[in-house]
Amino acid sequence: MALRVTYRRRKSYNTKSNKIRKVKTPGGRLVAQYVQKRAKGPQLQLDSKSKVAGVAKLRNPQFNKLSYTQRSISRPYGGQFSPSELKDRIKRAFLIEEMKISKKISKQSTK
Repeated sequence: MALRVTYRRRKSYNTKSNKIRKVKTPGGRLVAQYVQKRAKGPQLQLDSKSKVAGVAKLRNPQFNKLSYTQRSISRPYGGQFSPSELKDRIKRAFLIEEMKISKKISKQSTK
């Protein structure tokens, strides 16, 4: 069995974009098969460390071929915020509105 294989494309360096896997063909030859880069998947806007749960980890060409329902999450701000972040934003908005109302009432009572 030949242990060495040669690259099939022009680039002859072992870079991130030029990874190969050694595969034995049915004819018994050992050939280089190019491996696609792994995808991180969509990240959340604010917190780049966390991924969007429930969305496929694909690179752009494959990701764009998915249907819209597979690319996004069916809740308000689905792809932008994590569920906990969204909950905090809703609470904050509600409390701000409550504060506005209470200020309005206190102004009226002083008059």
